[in-house]
Amino acid sequence: MTSRGIRVVLAEDEVLLREGLAGLLERAGFDVVGQAADADELMALVREQTPDLAVVDIRMPPTHSTEGLDAARMIREERPQTAIMILSAHVDVEHAKGLLTRGGRSGYLLKSRVADLEEFLEALDRVVKGGSVIDPALVQELLAAPRSDDRLDQISAREREVLSLMAQGRSNAGIAKQLWVTEGTVEKHVHSILGKLSLASTHSDHRRVLAVLAFLDAR
Repeated sequence: MTSRGIRVVLAEDEVLLREGLAGLLERAGFDVVGQAADADELMALVREQTPDLAVVDIRMPPTHSTEGLDAARMIREERPQTAIMILSAHVDVEHAKGLLTRGGRSGYLLKSRVADLEEFLEALDRVVKGGSVIDPALVQELLAAPRSDDRLDQISAREREVLSLMAQGRSNAGIAKQLWVTEGTVEKHVHSILGKLSLASTHSDHRRVLAVLAFLDAR
């Protein structure tokens, strides 16, 4: 499925941001079938429209705490085939992991990523196709967190770049394109990373993301 024809609902209480995002998506070929200002409106839209993708602000009225995330969990339970992209103003490790561990077709990005339109659209395409996407800032926070396990110290600077892209849900081919190296070089880096982290190799991008995050978040 290409972006053209992907049916999207947007949930964001800031009207200007919501309208701007809707315009960007429509110009990119997405079909924006509804907009919501709160979680109740979002759920009503999802039940009525059965969209391919829901783009959801993590904090919405009335309390601006986790209404968007709670709605995303409901969407996952009621409409598992609807992909979900959570947008957040700040990195929140626990909230991100809580969503991503529920399966593929989900992502967590900072709102600032929308400024890089090409990257943002690629992320939406990946979650619609069944993958997982994690904001690089979240990955870097996990990498920098203190821990007793020293296996991360064995990972080279280049391998950290590859690891970050893995956690964003990119395939080996996608990583190779991003880093301007061959796919064979990426495969060697991935094999080395998984070995150093004592993680089983897998061809599933979503399982790779979960395995890497599970290790990185171990305290």
